[in-house]
Amino acid sequence: MNPNTNIFLVGLMGSGKTTIGRALAKKLGKRFIDADHEIEARTGASIPLIFEIEGEASFRQREADVIRDLTAQEGIVLATGGGAILDENSRHLLKTRGIVIYLNASINHILQRTSHDKNRPLLQTPDPKARIEELARLRGPLYQEVAHITLETGRPNVQSVVQTILARLEPLTTPVTPASDSAPTPSL
Repeated sequence: MNPNTNIFLVGLMGSGKTTIGRALAKKLGKRFIDADHEIEARTGASIPLIFEIEGEASFRQREADVIRDLTAQEGIVLATGGGAILDENSRHLLKTRGIVIYLNASINHILQRTSHDKNRPLLQTPDPKARIEELARLRGPLYQEVAHITLETGRPNVQSVVQTILARLEPLTTPVTPASDSAPTPSL
């Protein structure tokens, strides 16, 4: 794999983007970046505080700015926020500036992984399961739109998921050379 190739992880909150992204970056010798952490570093505020003070629309603009900046880098593994694909330009940048992996987890797995996490403003509702189902219905087609690879992350073993990703990346990153009996043509 080209060391400059970017890998972008998309999916709902709790689908494993950060955990799998860190392990994948280590395996590939790439730098790992979490888009939500980058937003917090740039603003000096937590995601819930940004939502509370500025609202979701303002947060989404910050998120789009971060996606634009980070996708312009080379050789990174980027865990995007679950809503990063809501912005049309962000979807375009993700799809064209790297390989997008959609980590798809079941509603029950996401609910289990996020049930005690107070850092998820969209789940601070009386019925988090209904909210996750709604987000999956609305965002699922957008994740599919940008994905080069879709992977189910129901398996608990992170290393197993990383190995599956590496195997799925291989055909996408190996240059195809035509078979020929003649000598190679020198490049100009």
